[in-house]
Amino acid sequence: MLSKILIIDKRKELPAKYKKNLEDTDNSVTISNNITDAIKDIQALEPDMIIVSDSIDEPLNEFCERIRNLTFNTRPIIIALSKSADSGDRILVLDSGADDFLSEPVKIEEFKTRIKAHLRRDIELNLDSKTLLPNKKIVEKSIKRMLNTKTNQAVLLIGIENLENYKSVYSDIASDKLIQTFVAITKSSLEPDDFFGQLNDTNFIIITHSYRAEKLAAFLTFAFDTVAPKFYSEQDARRGYMLLKSDRLAGMRADFVTVLAGGMLGNYEQINSVNALIERLYSLKKLAKIPGSSNYIIDRVRLTGENSQQSNSIINNIYIKEPDEALSLLLRTTLELQGYDVIENLNIENTTQPAILIIDSGDNLEELDFCKEIRNNPNFVNSKIIVTTSVHDKLAVLDSGVDLYLPKPYEITDLIQWIEYFRKRLI
Repeated sequence: MLSKILIIDKRKELPAKYKKNLEDTDNSVTISNNITDAIKDIQALEPDMIIVSDSIDEPLNEFCERIRNLTFNTRPIIIALSKSADSGDRILVLDSGADDFLSEPVKIEEFKTRIKAHLRRDIELNLDSKTLLPNKKIVEKSIKRMLNTKTNQAVLLIGIENLENYKSVYSDIASDKLIQTFVAITKSSLEPDDFFGQLNDTNFIIITHSYRAEKLAAFLTFAFDTVAPKFYSEQDARRGYMLLKSDRLAGMRADFVTVLAGGMLGNYEQINSVNALIERLYSLKKLAKIPGSSNYIIDRVRLTGENSQQSNSIINNIYIKEPDEALSLLLRTTLELQGYDVIENLNIENTTQPAILIIDSGDNLEELDFCKEIRNNPNFVNSKIIVTTSVHDKLAVLDSGVDLYLPKPYEITDLIQWIEYFRKRLI
């Protein structure tokens, strides 16, 4: 992980010497020769470390306090350099916010060792305990630097999907091993100057060269699908899905774990914050979803607030196919009272489809062919299918590609809870 160091020093020769000795494959060093430029660089670069000399036109203790107030959220390491060896000056500067005080002249080897020790400790404090990747704080800082410096780098958001279901079936230990395998595959494919960090438990950020991003996304999705079958039992691998086992979820099938990636190749003119970029990447990643496979999308669509609003309204749409007219009326009325929009006619060629479909299987499970047709239709890739049935053949129902097997008779309140469960995962 590349560390950003800012040296604030009016002198010419010494800061250049410090830079030469600190700058390598692990560190990027910038020099500011006056306070005005230094403040601009602090805001733009969000450095991990600031080395400030008492040569500046402001008392060292006051400037250290000013830096600490200015960087309250990012909390860089502050190293003070001074010609003074007085213990009173040292205490004053350290009390004002500096993390270390070095009296000049300082031996260059001691200087380098102290700097590396501070950076190493800072990195270790910001690594995820399971993957040893930079955490959300470092990820957001790295994205902000990229946006502020106007580089033409690409950003990939890569998410491991359905991991919670996998964990419930195979245990936390198996889940951790799956993530560690994904991380190992990813690390092996990166260049030394690429950034790889962890946004949360299942989502990761890669910052790389624009010309490499699409090839990298293609390789990672292919490589993950290649090794993923090793993480399932023979029975699940043969069946093609996981069967959840807890009391509440016992009638629910779960898709295998996949990797989805959304990326942008520069074009950040309309992005005004780190959060805005991350939201765009999440939207792109969601569009990459296809049935039963890992996939990626690279800056393929332009998302707007209008489109987002349309997406939220689609999440409220529910299609019901229930031959019992009384039950159908009860379902429609109950769901409409809950604020859902119930659809009676379904056009499978329409690209805008309901979020949830509730389908009765028929007396001889004849509607399962219809469920298979829906599941294989790319227009329904994000839709959830609930099959209600009086024929209690769980595996036959789940094998048709549906998301939930709900035997009849059932309580309407249970069905509504399941609808809300799926709806929250579509938002």
